[in-house]
Amino acid sequence: MSTVTDVVDELRVLESEAVHIIREVVAELERPVLLFSAGKDSIVLLRLAEKAFRPSPLPFPVLHVDTGHNFQEVIEFRDRRIKEGGHTLLVASVQDSIDQGRVQESTESSGSRNRLQTRTLLDALEGGRFDAAFGGARRDEERARAKERVLSFRDEFGQWDPRAQRAEPWSLYNGRIRRGESVRVFPLSNWTELDIWRYIAQEELELPSIYFAHERRVFERDGMLLAASEFSTDAENASATTEWVRYRTVGDLTITGAVRSHATTIDDVVTEISAATVSERGETRADDRTSVAAMEDRKREGYF
Repeated sequence: MSTVTDVVDELRVLESEAVHIIREVVAELERPVLLFSAGKDSIVLLRLAEKAFRPSPLPFPVLHVDTGHNFQEVIEFRDRRIKEGGHTLLVASVQDSIDQGRVQESTESSGSRNRLQTRTLLDALEGGRFDAAFGGARRDEERARAKERVLSFRDEFGQWDPRAQRAEPWSLYNGRIRRGESVRVFPLSNWTELDIWRYIAQEELELPSIYFAHERRVFERDGMLLAASEFSTDAENASATTEWVRYRTVGDLTITGAVRSHATTIDDVVTEISAATVSERGETRADDRTSVAAMEDRKREGYF
């Protein structure tokens, strides 16, 4: 049976690995950027980046791809966290992509803007001439993400080929890229959802309030509890009921499901997660249910 000391030691090993990755990429690539959704994984990633370079400021900006369909609590937290950290925030707007004709919004009542983020992200990376983008993805989240290396290389179109991954023996990373190529970097690859929450507890990190149990009006669609909002149909909002829920992951509110819960503290959440038998994305992300290979298809197109 593991002790508190064992858990702390494991987290310090993961922390050290992540900090090493961040420093290596900054040393080898010219224009990195950190992707920040204000979700728990990106909050941990931002703290690790701060540790990697403190007391100096981050040597790269922070980028949020904004769908326009956000939980207000998350946006308020994003702005406060970036301001307190003294970081540079860049916001890439899906609405701007729609207005410019770069993407076309779905007219279906259950359509979301989640897939539209890909074009917005690729345009932002190209516009900023960023050759490396740090992301908070973990291998335990989804089978397509489990295929990726820590450094995930993208071609000149921002696309990913799972068969063209570079070996990373003994934590040695080859970040060399050709002109036009870029790399996505996942320092949290070897972390689990439980590791993330334990690190949040250890570091006493603040999170958006929706990660803890609260009362919210929700309706059921395809077996998921979705938030009633201005983006839902009148019928869905009319059928909504008030429930005690929390969110395991943060995303576009039109496709991010809540879970029934009374976990109001980090210890409560850790207890829930320890007993969970379904991954966070499997339980709460409707966009991953469109097909067996939904995530892999999006990643091939240039998704996070």
